[in-house]
Amino acid sequence: MVSQKVLIKNPTGLHLRPAGILCKDAMQFKSHITFTFKDTTANAKSVLSVLGACVKSGDEIELFCDGPDEEEALQSLVSEIESGLGE
Repeated sequence: MVSQKVLIKNPTGLHLRPAGILCKDAMQFKSHITFTFKDTTANAKSVLSVLGACVKSGDEIELFCDGPDEEEALQSLVSEIESGLGE
């Protein structure tokens, strides 16, 4: 299992469009991918789970990837989040 903290930079946080982009990216990998925010753990492959975490701009989440392609998944997701998730 690998993990990394990352800051949400896009101005509207993880609302529907960036949550969809994050989930689409996460679903490309075989690894189990979750993130924690405050006391919430969310499945990064589920849009409803990501939306339910209520992550806003400037919040820090910690991504966890566990599986055969965990390193690649973590790098891809961190890069996607740092680039603003399409916004």
